[in-house]
Amino acid sequence: MPNRPDDIDDSSAPLIEHLAELRNRLIWSVLAFVIAAICCYFVWQPVFDFLTQPICGALAKRGQECGLIMLKVQEGFFLAMQIAMFGGFILAFPVIAYQLWRFIAPGLYRSEKQAFLPFLIASPVMFALGAAFAYFVILPWAFDFFLGFQSGPLQLPDDPKAPVANDPKMAGIVFQGSISEYLSLTTKFILAFGLSFQLPVALTLMGKAGLVSAKGLGSMRRYAVVLILVLSAMVTPPDIISQIVLFSVIYGLYEIAIQLVKRIEVKREAQLRAEGLWVDVDDD
Repeated sequence: MPNRPDDIDDSSAPLIEHLAELRNRLIWSVLAFVIAAICCYFVWQPVFDFLTQPICGALAKRGQECGLIMLKVQEGFFLAMQIAMFGGFILAFPVIAYQLWRFIAPGLYRSEKQAFLPFLIASPVMFALGAAFAYFVILPWAFDFFLGFQSGPLQLPDDPKAPVANDPKMAGIVFQGSISEYLSLTTKFILAFGLSFQLPVALTLMGKAGLVSAKGLGSMRRYAVVLILVLSAMVTPPDIISQIVLFSVIYGLYEIAIQLVKRIEVKREAQLRAEGLWVDVDDD
């Protein structure tokens, strides 16, 4: 029996409604990002001053002036645009997450909403913790370590007013950083640690949904170590110290996620036992 036109329209209406809803959520997300990026563009200088505090603090400890150089004439403009894009995404992330929630929430049961909503709140919180950890702990330590390799007559003495020695027999090693290189390095650190702090949230959510188990995550430790090492090498600068620090943090979060998933499994088993739905499976 051939389909009537009314049948075809009825069957396609839900898909069209979902696509229209997705379009609206994407429009609001992009609009929030554009507005936030424009706002950040007009205050890019204070944001840049804030982002340079770790390197300026490390240089000040050595009596050196904090100054980054422009290698290209257009580098300052692209610096402002990069800060605007980076800051715009950070500021617009709550709106983007809310739009994502509004899109998927109608398809969830009430119990599923109650289970998913805490993770939606925890995600930006954990990202902020990771970014703060990178900015206040990792970056000052890393820059202080790297600047320790300066040497020779070009390094400023303890007294900034004292004359700098000029020994023709010595080649000086002094930091003269590019603004684009420094911003790229700093934002990469912040994003890497911010995203790595999402690991417990993601794995715990998967454990809540029954997609992973604590036993399964524990048995995958050796593969997780290799994967985390590769990830650390990809998202950090090419130095072993940064990679070891990031690896230690991510692997620690992996172990925390295992404990969180185990706790969820214990609660689920207790609830099912109370309802008489738990079935013990004997190992062969």
